[in-house]
Amino acid sequence: MKLIIAIVNKDDANKVQKGLVENRFFATKLTTAGTFLKAGNATFLIGVNDEKVQDALDVIEKYSKKRTKLVPNTIVNEFGSFSSLPLEVEVGGATVFVVNVDQFLKI
Repeated sequence: MKLIIAIVNKDDANKVQKGLVENRFFATKLTTAGTFLKAGNATFLIGVNDEKVQDALDVIEKYSKKRTKLVPNTIVNEFGSFSSLPLEVEVGGATVFVVNVDQFLKI
C-alpha cells in the first residue's frame, strides 16, 4: 500500500477532488499555503493499493495545470533604493510524494 501526498494549486483543487471521487479514490483534502508565493494550495492524502498508484497520479496530472504568473520582485539597486519589477514564475501543477505504508488501520 502507498500514501500519495499531492500538493495542488487552489485553482485546480476542486477539479482534482472531483476527478479522484469519480475514479473511486478516497482522499483527505487539507487547506495549505506555500511559503514562496504565499499562495493557497490544497494537499491531498490518498491511500491506494500499489497497482492503483499510476491511476491516481494520472487523475492528479490531468486536472493540475501549470501556468505563469507575474509577481512583484523587490530589488535593491546600487543606491540602496528599492524598485519593484514584476517577475514571471510558473505556478500550478502538482508536487507529489509517494511513500510506502507499513500499516493501515480504520479505528
